[in-house]
Amino acid sequence: MIEGIDHFVLTVRSLEVSCAFYERVLGFRRIVAPGRPTALAFGSQKINLHEAGHSFEPKAAAPTPGAGDFCLVTGRPIAEVEAHLQACGVAIELGPVTREGARGAMISVYFRDPDGNLVEVSRYREE
Repeated sequence: MIEGIDHFVLTVRSLEVSCAFYERVLGFRRIVAPGRPTALAFGSQKINLHEAGHSFEPKAAAPTPGAGDFCLVTGRPIAEVEAHLQACGVAIELGPVTREGARGAMISVYFRDPDGNLVEVSRYREE
């Protein structure tokens, strides 16, 4: 019945700080449209950002900055991702470590965004 994820929502303290981080660190593209949530686009998905206290309806029951924990998939070698994160001044919290994703084994690194959301970037192992 479900084919994939179109978008998800993160509640953030500051739209500007969050957008700048994801644009600089992960190369996301900011989308701003009147009357719509600010979004960060990547691949064929996006993350909608709701600034704390200025959410769009409907919304989660208890939207809270820093409550997110999600995994993004890369086609780049994890060593390249690690080097890029370090060059951006982003502390790697864990990794590289082996994990099991939706499609099988992968190698992951974990770090936090400015709100404390846990971001996992993973690459599937070659078969």
